[in-house]
Amino acid sequence: RHPDTDPLAIRFTDLHRWVTELPGFIGDPKKSNEKILEAIQMAWHEEYKDAHG
Repeated sequence: RHPDTDPLAIRFTDLHRWVTELPGFIGDPKKSNEKILEAIQMAWHEEYKDAHG
C-alpha cells in the first residue's frame, strides 16, 4: 500500500494504524507492542531495500 515509503521513517503509531487497516487484518490491535511493530518494520525494510537498491 505504501511501496515508496521508507519504513524506517514511519512512526510506530502510524505503522500500527496502517497494519490494522489492511484488508483481511484479523489480529487484535490491542495486543500490538513495540517488538511486533519493529519486526514488521524490519521485514518491510528488507523489501524496500530490494526494490530501491
